[in-house]
Amino acid sequence: MHPDRTTDQWTPPALEPGKKQPPAEVRRILRLFHPYRARLALVGLLVGASSLVGVASPFLLREILDVAIPQGRTGLLTLLALGMIATAVVTSVFGVLQTLISTTVGQRVMHDLRTAVYTQLQRMPLAFFTRTRTGEVQSRIANDIGGMQATVTSTATSLVSNLTAVVATVVAMLALDWRLTVVSLLLLPVFVWISRRVGNERKKITTQRQRQMAAMSATVTESLSVSGILLGRTMGRSASLTKNFAEESERLVDLEVRSNMAGRWRMSTIGIVMAAMPAVIYWAAGLTMNAGAAAVSLGTLVAFVSLQQGLLRPAVSLLSTGVQMQTSLALFQRIFEYLDLTVDIDEPDEPVRLTAAKGEVRFEGVDFSYEGTADPARQGVKNGSGEPGAPTLSGIDLTVPAGTSLAVVGATGSGKSTLSYLVPRLYDVTGGCVTLDGVDVRDLDFDSLARTVGVVSQETYLFHASVADNLRFAKPDATDDELRAAAEAAQIHDHIASLPDGYDTLVGERGYRFSGGEKQRLALARTILRDPPVLILDEATSALDTRTEHAVQQAIDSLSAGRTTITIAHRLSTVRDADQIVVLDAGRVAERGTHTELLALNGRYAALVRRDSELAPTAVS
Repeated sequence: MHPDRTTDQWTPPALEPGKKQPPAEVRRILRLFHPYRARLALVGLLVGASSLVGVASPFLLREILDVAIPQGRTGLLTLLALGMIATAVVTSVFGVLQTLISTTVGQRVMHDLRTAVYTQLQRMPLAFFTRTRTGEVQSRIANDIGGMQATVTSTATSLVSNLTAVVATVVAMLALDWRLTVVSLLLLPVFVWISRRVGNERKKITTQRQRQMAAMSATVTESLSVSGILLGRTMGRSASLTKNFAEESERLVDLEVRSNMAGRWRMSTIGIVMAAMPAVIYWAAGLTMNAGAAAVSLGTLVAFVSLQQGLLRPAVSLLSTGVQMQTSLALFQRIFEYLDLTVDIDEPDEPVRLTAAKGEVRFEGVDFSYEGTADPARQGVKNGSGEPGAPTLSGIDLTVPAGTSLAVVGATGSGKSTLSYLVPRLYDVTGGCVTLDGVDVRDLDFDSLARTVGVVSQETYLFHASVADNLRFAKPDATDDELRAAAEAAQIHDHIASLPDGYDTLVGERGYRFSGGEKQRLALARTILRDPPVLILDEATSALDTRTEHAVQQAIDSLSAGRTTITIAHRLSTVRDADQIVVLDAGRVAERGTHTELLALNGRYAALVRRDSELAPTAVS
């Protein structure tokens, strides 16, 4: 046990406006390709071989023009022509192979990135998701990683290929005539400078574009969900939502145009100048020939211009690749921000496994404050004391023996739900400890904790899948008989069986094809299927009408039998038979005892019961 252990404050760097993020270093990006270095080495060999074969063509052309044709050597002419055809075939085959390998490697890297981000998000504390829009998370995985596709699948190979081609071509040009080569490369430093300027400009615009895409994705996720549609239509805001989306889309249009046009004229100028260089070479050579002082032969001149034109494509592509890489750094940086998020709720290095949990739960001197967690949405809020930033829970000492029931009641903001969150480690205590069978929950492995503690909350979440799939989420290998038994225990089997598709019925987005009580009973069936020794019921019936509440309560009673049950109660009629009842006030235990004992005290609990009784007729009507 660790009564003195506390959690550090967590702040996700990606979500702090104005905070400068560490740059995505090239070495870190290169490490993504490390597992595939053997295949990349093969790509490098193919690229090198392809470049060497490619530069052979101009030399064959020179021999044709200077030797084979002038001397009438037909056999040599045939061999040289066949050689030029062979170089084209070999270059094409090598190109296809390197594209196949590099694309495969790139897609594997993207898969690794997507999986790494998803895994990291699965490990993030609940606080992260209380302050992050779902669309933002989706955008990082889909848009940002998707935007890297060109970089990780082709840019690296293109960089090596074009760089090798440029070096090989320049060497070949020097071998033909060093003076013409110097003239051809005079403007290269200017071109490099221009491409870097364009790259920096596009990187800034890309960052803005990805943020706008994330904002638009969040708008779509929220407004086009079932809940969003219902809210928009019932509030008469559909036109307003459409207008807001159009404005978001308009801003994205502007950023997309700016991104695509950034430096376009400057890069086009580079292409024009490089395309004009052969004309300059021909013009200069023509002047020297007319003056009777030809420095090079006709074959050498044609071969040189052929090499120079061959240099144009990889050189321009190389400069464009540099621009693309700088643009992609913005995307890598956004992904690395998520990968660098601090995980403050994690398994210990040597976790404890509970093999046969009995289910005893203890709160030993538990303190908790949202100021000490990573949930800024709750930091500074008023608890029951009415003081901003006051501890949500203070000095909680409770023991729930295995197989018994504890009911936690109190006014709104007294810390009831927070207390229940500490048992399954949705949050960690900031003082004291919570134990299961004498083991600090922070020392348990996550699988043991999930098997031991089941949670049924007021917010029931169902996947857009069949009833059977939703139930099997708790136990993937459950048989049909086990599904039926769990549904019968939750008193929902008869309704499922009456549906045309039975257990194969799709529940719809967030379960909207079912009523609130039916969804709650499906959630109970799912928990029954998991069969946890400890059950947390967080106001599981507070949103239901009296008749539905009665049916669900019967299912809860069936589920609670023989289990350690902690019930967060909204309606006190549901907790009268609890083995012990605790009244929380301003995060502290104000009263504890049985229903009869607390009524006899005539204190806070008795007042809550009287208030509940007064409201009951209104609730029924």
